[in-house]
Amino acid sequence: MSELLDMAERIVAQARPGEQIEVVVGRSQSTEVRAYRGEVEQFASATSAGLGVRVVADGRQGFAYAGTLDEDVTAETLAEARDNATFASEDEWLGLAEPDGVEAPVLDVYRDSLASVSTAERIERALELERMVRAADTRISAVESADYADGVSEGAVVSSTGIRAYSRETSCYVSVHCVATDGDDTQTGYGFSVGRSLDELDLDRAAADAARRATRLLGATKPASGRVTVVLDPYVTAQFLSIIGSTLSGEAVIKGRSLFVDRLGEEVADGGFTLVDDATNPLAYSASETDGEGLASRRNVLIEDGVLRRFVHNAYTARRTGTSSTANAVRGFSSTPGVGCRALSLAPGTRLQPELLAAVGDGVLISSVSGLHSGVNPVSGDFSAGAEGLRIAGGELAEPLREFTIASTLQRMMAEAGEVGADVEWLPMRAAGVSLVVGDVTVSGLSGLSG
Repeated sequence: MSELLDMAERIVAQARPGEQIEVVVGRSQSTEVRAYRGEVEQFASATSAGLGVRVVADGRQGFAYAGTLDEDVTAETLAEARDNATFASEDEWLGLAEPDGVEAPVLDVYRDSLASVSTAERIERALELERMVRAADTRISAVESADYADGVSEGAVVSSTGIRAYSRETSCYVSVHCVATDGDDTQTGYGFSVGRSLDELDLDRAAADAARRATRLLGATKPASGRVTVVLDPYVTAQFLSIIGSTLSGEAVIKGRSLFVDRLGEEVADGGFTLVDDATNPLAYSASETDGEGLASRRNVLIEDGVLRRFVHNAYTARRTGTSSTANAVRGFSSTPGVGCRALSLAPGTRLQPELLAAVGDGVLISSVSGLHSGVNPVSGDFSAGAEGLRIAGGELAEPLREFTIASTLQRMMAEAGEVGADVEWLPMRAAGVSLVVGDVTVSGLSGLSG
């Protein structure tokens, strides 16, 4: 810790009168393994280290970075950032983050054991995952990929405005995609498990989930078209939350690229819909004690009981919109701060997916979607995506469905969010999954459905 902070402080100490300096120092190590047909198809191990220097003077900002922590490079990086500032356009809102009195949480997100895991152990996790999926069901005909990945990172942010922060995290996950075959029919499925160390990974669950998702879609047919109630599987919900979160950033609002512009304080979702961005939750894969500008992470309620309460901001977007930072600066050492949600989740309900299905009665379970990010208009909220899943009949899962699209708007989807499940799933992304009931969604398959 002291090494990174000391290096940053030595550079910041060189600030001239009327000049603000911010230094971000980072160091990380990552490993990725992919198994295929009992062999290691891909193996990558990488280390990176570097620092970024941001200088703000006379309303102009300059930035430079170096992919090394060598002392002889730091002076050059500072000089380059200063030089870049002289060519930048003036912006009255520019400035570094300042301490806001919020204490950084102490999070249990680092495991010493992960740094000492051998290469052989990492490889064995991927190979074992592939073996488990193949053995899960006789109809599993292929495993397209069985992956293990982990990362160990640490970083420091120091600025002339009084920021002095340090954080470190470990993370790992396994993921698998498999193919099930029955005659001429083939279907795919996936499974995940995330953790902070190897012993937190659940390979049994990841393998079982992938096999179950693939085999239950065998024999799938196109559904009839119509407007129905759907239940989103947790991973599908997480994908939707990621898109909703992107429209809640201060940057999107400033640029007019958000469907929520000028809607603070308004009802934008069903009363049971509460969306939280909370990087202080150690269960979140992306949890961290501080944001990219060194401010303490905090729990931000964005939509509360259906009412839009807050956008997320970094120091710049907050200053420009007359509010305060929500500690949502996102960046690496090689970039200036952006702004975005860091650990999204819906406040969970009390019932698991089988109980939700029983309450729905008739509808469709959406198990996966494709083309969602390219199929959403962030301004109008319109979306259309390819999907597959299973029919819900009499409150239970029935025949599998494929090759259909679902369409609605994000606004209508949130307004028709009937119930949130209790089955929160933490995924290797910045949003958690949970089953979600949504009414009045257009399903387009074959013609001639009655609702």
